[in-house]
Amino acid sequence: MNIIPSHDIAEWLLNIIDKILEPIGLDNSIFVEEICYVLVVILGGFLVAWLLRIILLFVVKKVIELKGAKLGKELLESKFFTRLSHIIPPIIFLTLIPVVFASGTSILLKLINVIVSIYLSITIGVAVCAFLSFMWKQYDSYRNDKNHPLRGVLNVSKGLVWIIIAVVEISWILNKSPVVLLTGLGAFAAALMLVFKDSILGFVAGVQLSQNDMLRVGDWIIVPSTIANGIVEDVSLTVVKVRNWDNTLVMLPPYTLVSTSFQNWRGMIDAKVRLITQSVIVDNNSVKRTSSEYITKIKEIFPSMKSILDKGVKYEGGFEGINGCVDTNLGVFRFYLCNYILNHEMISKQWQILVNLLNSTNYGTPLQIYCYVKTTDWAIYESVQSEIIEHVISIAPQFDLVIYNSISRDDLHLCV
Repeated sequence: MNIIPSHDIAEWLLNIIDKILEPIGLDNSIFVEEICYVLVVILGGFLVAWLLRIILLFVVKKVIELKGAKLGKELLESKFFTRLSHIIPPIIFLTLIPVVFASGTSILLKLINVIVSIYLSITIGVAVCAFLSFMWKQYDSYRNDKNHPLRGVLNVSKGLVWIIIAVVEISWILNKSPVVLLTGLGAFAAALMLVFKDSILGFVAGVQLSQNDMLRVGDWIIVPSTIANGIVEDVSLTVVKVRNWDNTLVMLPPYTLVSTSFQNWRGMIDAKVRLITQSVIVDNNSVKRTSSEYITKIKEIFPSMKSILDKGVKYEGGFEGINGCVDTNLGVFRFYLCNYILNHEMISKQWQILVNLLNSTNYGTPLQIYCYVKTTDWAIYESVQSEIIEHVISIAPQFDLVIYNSISRDDLHLCV
């Protein structure tokens, strides 16, 4: 044997290789011995790493099961230990491969060292990124009460890890100091700014959205300049993912939400009420002054209004105030509608309730219903809103009021 290794394991492997090469007359070839040894170390390294990974994961699982640690289970589910185990093969390679070469200056040895070092740095980067993902998930699940969009920070952290690894790897390949490479990197700053423009803008926008509490995961937003109208599912370094009400997905760059205006419905969700602002148009020709006979008729039809009409209240302030007047049938109708809405089980009494008139138009005077439903559920909200408007339209004739409607076929027939 021409190579004298300094490691017991290496010596044992070389003896085996010599015995295999001796029958074919290659036992005196240093180059062949080196190649065979490297191949054996590589295969053996992966085999040992695989076995250690199985043993390590088995031991960790058993310890976690015995301890019942929730954090340990989540760390295991994040596959951190699996990714960490990938560091084992390159460490074995770096330990065993150099001892076989007769000269420490061998070109093959240098090449192998560079390749294995790059492999080791990549496995370290994968493990670090897995740990960062685990830490981000822990914070996002248990500490991020406001659902701030922090995935961009995670992406930037991972990006910095890989940039550092890339600089170190290039320094190994070029046999230069990383400090020298970082110094020369300043010359390419402008080019890098151009290449990573979207990522930089996305990161800055993400920080602004989070710092000013403009956007959270789970918010319902509407961006007028786009077709986005739905729930924010994710905010990353370059994309804000919005699931629209029709389950279509809209992807927006984060800086779009900073550079333009958008509507966030979080206030409505937090308040747990939703505003109704619907109106019907009353034909001005049907509005008339009331008489004692008219008031008596209304009291007979609607006994619950007797006390209100007897008081002749012109105005009562506050959220639960009944507004209207007894001078016109439209004013009496407003009295009735306020009373009806106040007694509706799905209308919140802690928020403003109004039945008011808007500016008159060529078609008549809009009568607006302004109140808040006790839920933000879309289906229930629409049901309550429709119920109120249907009631307004159906009950108006009993107050001698006509709700405007464009001329119909029956009207044309009567005109003829």
